[in-house]
This record gives sequence, C-alpha cells and structure tokens, in this order.
Amino acid sequence: MTRLRTPLEVYKLLPKTNCGECGIATCMAFAAAVIKQEKQLTLCPYLDKEVLGQHNGKIEQPVNLEKIQERTFRELQDQIRTVDIVARAERLGAQSRGSTIAVTCLGKDFEVDSEGRVLSSCHSHAWFSIPLLTYVLYSKGLPLSGRWVPFRELEQGSKWGPLFERRCEAPLKQIADAHAELFEDLISMFSGSSSTDQFSSDIAVVLHPLPKVPILICYWKPEEGMGSKLHVFFDDTAGQNLTLDSLFTLGTGLVRMLEKIMHKHTNGKSALS
Repeated sequence: MTRLRTPLEVYKLLPKTNCGECGIATCMAFAAAVIKQEKQLTLCPYLDKEVLGQHNGKIEQPVNLEKIQERTFRELQDQIRTVDIVARAERLGAQSRGSTIAVTCLGKDFEVDSEGRVLSSCHSHAWFSIPLLTYVLYSKGLPLSGRWVPFRELEQGSKWGPLFERRCEAPLKQIADAHAELFEDLISMFSGSSSTDQFSSDIAVVLHPLPKVPILICYWKPEEGMGSKLHVFFDDTAGQNLTLDSLFTLGTGLVRMLEKIMHKHTNGKSALS
C-alpha cells in the first residue's frame, strides 16, 4: 500500500465535515497533524475500518532539510578531526595559519580549524559550509584544465543534469533577465572576472566559490525571434575536486543567495519575489 506523504492525501480519506471530534477544528488541520505524526488516523471516528486498516501507520516521515544539513555537517566535522588539514593546504589552494587553513571562497577568506569549525567575518550558510568541508576532505587538488563543460557532462552528471538546469540555470536566467546589472554585481560582490570568447556568449563571468572549483556563467541576450539563454559550466576536473552533490549544492545555493540579495535591493518588488 502506498504510504501517505502529504496532508492532501490524508484529507481525501477524511469525511470533510470539520466536526472537531478528533480534537482539531478542521479536517485539513487534522490531516496536517497526521503527516507531522502529531495525531493518529484512528482519532477520526468516521473513518471506515477498512480505510484505517489500509493506511494507519503508513505515514511517510516528512523530510526536514535543516536537520539533514545539520547532521551532514556534524558528520563532516567528525571526519575533519581525523585528518591533518594543514598538510592538505597546498593541495587545496589554501593557506595554512597555524592549526587552521584559510580557503578563499568568492573573494572572502574562510578558516577551517581542526574541529571542522568554519570561521569567517561573513555569515556562513549550510549550503556553503557543507561543500567547503567536503572540499577539504575529498578534493584531489587537481590543477585546472581550462576545459569548460556543462554539469551533465561531469562524471555521473547526466543523472543530475535536468535537475541542475531547473534548480540552478533556469532561476539564474530569470534573475539575469530581470536585472541587467547582475553580472556587474557578481564581479564586484564576489570577486568574479569577465571572460571573453566563451561559447560565443554575450556575457561571461567566472566565479571561484572554491579555489579549484571555478564556475563559468554564460548569458546570451535575447535576439529577434529568440529568447535569452543562460548556461553554467565547470572545469572538467570539478568532479574530482569536489563531489557531485556538493557541486549541485554550490550552484543552487548561489542562486538562492542571489535571489535574496536581489529581493532586498528591489524592496521586494523584484520579479522573483
């Protein structure tokens, strides 16, 4: 039997009378409480016994992204404690500072200590801290090849490619279409650099979220009869200098950060709001 995953799926089973006999005012609120595992289906006195037999106890535990990120971060910190991070500094393109290493990310220095703590003058989000610790632990430190490839052409990237296009490239194009100054902001805020003759794009900017994991963003302006285009590229060593899931997290995290910045600077009147 299929497990119940959403309040709507539970609600469809209920009488929809909002009788309140379960102790909650409405059937929809009761359905949400069931999904959160705060209430049991058996508390509804009007559910058929056959329905209860099919579905009671078959509630999908909701995914708590923050808890998953926190657990992942703690696991990475535990691994950091078992290695000599200072010995890895040169390979990572980082600088050793006593018992810590300083990794330059988007123009800002982030220090990682032997306990896996991430120290910086600016706020560090999980979308960035997790790839950073993953980079320290697993990067092979390969020199950049200078060959740019789309996410889908990285090893095993074909499986994640369509999702990367939806979660990273599509919203980033929406930002670029709505904010002509985006690429100038990327250069000024994140120490990016303009790139020329890249895939014949109108605008190309290179960012360095990690020293050996650059990102190339190319934008083609709309032309008569054709819409704009935006694609994100990685050095073809990226899959060996960072895990694929962390590359995905970097790209999508950067988009979320830009969305917040643009929303703030337009007083909530952005097309993205």
